[in-house]
Amino acid sequence: MQQLDSNWSIYSPLVSSIVQAGEQLGAPVDALLKKVNIDKQLLKSPEHRFSVAQVFELFELTASFTNRSDLGIYVGRILYINCLNLQLYMSTVCRTFREYVNLIPSQLRINGDIGEVVMKAENQFVRLEWHPLWQPSAQQRFLSDIVLTMSAAIVNSLCLLPIPVEQAHFSYNKPESLTLLRTTFGDKLHFVQGVSCLYFSRDSLNYPLTRLNGDLNSTLTRPVDHLFGEQQPKDSLISQIHQTLSRLLPQGDINIDRVAAELNMSRRTLQRRLSERDTQFLQILQQIRSDLAIKYLSDERLSVTEIAFMLGYRDQGSFSTAFKSWHGMAPIEYRFR
Repeated sequence: MQQLDSNWSIYSPLVSSIVQAGEQLGAPVDALLKKVNIDKQLLKSPEHRFSVAQVFELFELTASFTNRSDLGIYVGRILYINCLNLQLYMSTVCRTFREYVNLIPSQLRINGDIGEVVMKAENQFVRLEWHPLWQPSAQQRFLSDIVLTMSAAIVNSLCLLPIPVEQAHFSYNKPESLTLLRTTFGDKLHFVQGVSCLYFSRDSLNYPLTRLNGDLNSTLTRPVDHLFGEQQPKDSLISQIHQTLSRLLPQGDINIDRVAAELNMSRRTLQRRLSERDTQFLQILQQIRSDLAIKYLSDERLSVTEIAFMLGYRDQGSFSTAFKSWHGMAPIEYRFR
């Protein structure tokens, strides 16, 4: 059997969600945290990580005390609420569900070393698959219920039209009670499957995402307005590059070739036109990332990990290194100051 890697860890928001669910269901969470050697004060920092073994043990103890084998559904609902800020941001850079699928946030980046979500097309459906990092966890309900519950809530809240779950597959055995599972995923439930996954209508890929308006939209898009609104570059080429980078950053691996393709020109042409303006692509990219980082850090709803993702970095460490080179201190230190 595959061994649980002792180096794997999970960010505190997932742990906090287990604690919150346990509290609401009557579990002695303080005693349970102490038993698994988790300092409750550390849960206040969204960047702190706990070992996967600790988190799994906490979940099992909480489920046992509450007598809720479906505890993962409660945790998934809480995590959905906690990640709304990231979902609202995504609605400012994506126009359709298809674009969102192409930018779907990595679970490894957001929650830690638990696994990944993969989207695949299958006939008239789009299938959202859950692939745990530790394979034996696929036979348990914990992670499957958390990730699929959170995913179903996110997908169904993105667009103007609802996107219900057409059918749900689970890699674990059929539980005695299906009440909460049916409430969350509908009646077409299948168990002991090769992979836990959700099926959505393929037509939903073309559904337009809901666009924000009002004060909340102004708050979330203020970093983009800062770059492209009142202070929008007068040079149309630079303005187009700014807007293109803003849209592509969350995808990661940003380079001049991708931007040039988006602008329908060759790399050489883009380089030449930037040289005529006495600038370079990397200079523009770095300045945009630096400006957006400052704006995002002023919003305490965004964790440093989420900011790193939104700026196109593979992990928090890469973002922190870059931020130090720009501002002489770590992102967390800048936020506290």
